[in-house]
Amino acid sequence: MKTELLSERVCWTRMQAESGEGLARIVWRKELERRTGSGLFFWGVGNAPARIIPALVRSSSDIDVLFSVMKSRPKAHDIAPSRVIAWQSYVDVEGIVRPLPSHVLVTSRAGSRNCHYALVCHSETPLRLATNGISFDPAAFRNCGAGGAVGSSQVTALLERFGPDGPSDYRIAMRARLTGGFWVKLIDPVEVSASIRAELDGGVDDEETWLDIVEAIRVSEARPAMMRSQPSLFAI
Repeated sequence: MKTELLSERVCWTRMQAESGEGLARIVWRKELERRTGSGLFFWGVGNAPARIIPALVRSSSDIDVLFSVMKSRPKAHDIAPSRVIAWQSYVDVEGIVRPLPSHVLVTSRAGSRNCHYALVCHSETPLRLATNGISFDPAAFRNCGAGGAVGSSQVTALLERFGPDGPSDYRIAMRARLTGGFWVKLIDPVEVSASIRAELDGGVDDEETWLDIVEAIRVSEARPAMMRSQPSLFAI
């Protein structure tokens, strides 16, 4: 089936449990974030953006974000990480370090890297996991700028159409649009305490509580989990 009504370029990302949270819980947390931010939410990803991203930001390109569920099961360290960090700042396309919006919370498991990345997304409609979304065929697309086929290890990629859709096991489980800086580098992490992790695990149901939790993490006196990175968008 043909993938309908997509922008000329699309950002495709595959999602699964992460940082000790199941996928349904992550989507619900992002929906609270979207509600409190008038449609704006940040979606954490592990890889740096395509080098064409700054030019697309400056030209205000229209780009859909397509979310599909990974075929593989989440890894043990994503299901139950020993430590989780929250990112406090991001680097925009001009290399300027800015604080994350007060309603935004992006977490990841603690590791050796001193940065992470996020898609800056907007959606007018509530975020829901579609149980039977329309088909998405990655073989019908190529990496934007580079021109190569989508690699099996690419969890998040900026793509442009290459040919007609064929059969695919992937479905579009959720959609949004890129906005603001599109795809930014996250820096300045702090460790999320066990008590706050438990509160997140217990389920947050309203916007006021959500904002309180995000503020509690930001004002935490915990020592930063890693050193602050240099503000280069493409540096690893």
